Amino acid sequence: MSDNILRYVGARIRDLRKERGLSQEQLGEKAGFHFSYIGGIERAEKNISLINLSKIADGLGVGIHELFSYSHNINYRVTEKEEDIKEVVELLRHDSKDVKKAKAIIKEVFKD
Repeated sequence: MSDNILRYVGARIRDLRKERGLSQEQLGEKAGFHFSYIGGIERAEKNISLINLSKIADGLGVGIHELFSYSHNINYRVTEKEEDIKEVVELLRHDSKDVKKAKAIIKEVFKD
């Protein structure tokens, strides 16, 4: 049971790496690791430290929390609605002064 987290996080890293079109070698270069270490993580052969997880997240260009955004079903795919929500959140992160405006608009749209 405890090895499941290694499989889930390794699969998530692999999925994120492939989504970005990176090889294990390229991710290793970005994160400061040998490609065989990245492969070992993806295959759940390495018990990775939090510091190394942070380096890999940086190499992938994601927050460390994204490495734990997995389902117990490794083949889980995000729905179109979830993708839309994620895109809206990313847009709001670019200009924090517009967050309150967006919130007011959303409240008005969904007003009972």
